[in-house]
Amino acid sequence: MRVAILGAGAVGPICAVLAALRGHEAVLWSPSGAGTRGLAGRLRAEGLLGAEVAVAVAATLDDAFAGADAALLAVPANAHAGLLPRIAAALPDRLPLVMAPALSLAPLALDGLRAGLGGAPGRAPLGAMATTPAGGRRLGPDSVRVSLVRSEVPIAALPAAAAPQLGALVEALFGTRCPAATNVLEVALGNANPITHGALALANLTRMERAEAWNQYAMMTPAVCRLMEALDSERAALAAAWGVRVDSVAAYLHRANGVPPGPLAEMTAAIAASAGAVMGPTAVATRYLTEDIPFGLSAWLRLAAAKGVAMPVTASVVTALAALTGLDLAANPLLDGLDPGAFGGALAHGIGRG
Repeated sequence: MRVAILGAGAVGPICAVLAALRGHEAVLWSPSGAGTRGLAGRLRAEGLLGAEVAVAVAATLDDAFAGADAALLAVPANAHAGLLPRIAAALPDRLPLVMAPALSLAPLALDGLRAGLGGAPGRAPLGAMATTPAGGRRLGPDSVRVSLVRSEVPIAALPAAAAPQLGALVEALFGTRCPAATNVLEVALGNANPITHGALALANLTRMERAEAWNQYAMMTPAVCRLMEALDSERAALAAAWGVRVDSVAAYLHRANGVPPGPLAEMTAAIAASAGAVMGPTAVATRYLTEDIPFGLSAWLRLAAAKGVAMPVTASVVTALAALTGLDLAANPLLDGLDPGAFGGALAHGIGRG
């Protein structure tokens, strides 16, 4: 297949390598053009994957979509607000697109934009992955380091019934098994990063501000784990109010790191002792704050208000981080055009799909 990968930071190029290694043709598009500058048809991977593959570069969205069988959107959630209108205007009705990750009901926002532009009721489904198929970092214009390849990531879809179809597509393209989630709301609530990253950022903000080196799992001390558990409990109550289920942070860490289930502080200590150092951010302007709070914790608070669910710990973390950083951590343009109290059948059927 030919897959259009929108986003050329680290995740997009790594997914291009995964696709190419499975015999597919990958074409990369960078929203700003910076991510593909200097990339001349070959991409080298090191780390967990050692390979050099052919990767095409598209100058425009239309070029990226031309002849594609599928598309993957792999950009941070804080880029969605400016990017989704461009995608809505260019995405062919026949082309399935998957978002990885899909925070803050971004697929629902995109579906609404496409319906407003006259998209066909029978257009291809949109996919929502709970997180990305792989992770790592960009080493240079034509090289990436792969630090993580996920074997399994839940996926939802608009319409919801298309989740198995899109899960099979993602597995064929990237090798990641994708069990079907109930709906895109379950995926939006199922990402544990807002909890782990929010708690870590609050407890280690001065380390970040002073650009110190710090090991993330070593800093998941019993106190930080208690905060994570409190946030996790509120998230579970919110999910139940919306009729969906989410795995606990402990279950996520067990699945992602292979440590035995147990008290959260014991699990994080075991990960810190056994795994290579996973270093935390060394600046306040990190996605832990600019992505995981507005499009994670703050988004959950909006959903909670619609159902009358109290989330005092979550609200306190958001308030404290906003006061400490001076950042507007409540702004979420993706949800501004959506009324959580009036979703109706949109979670099951999408918007403007008949």
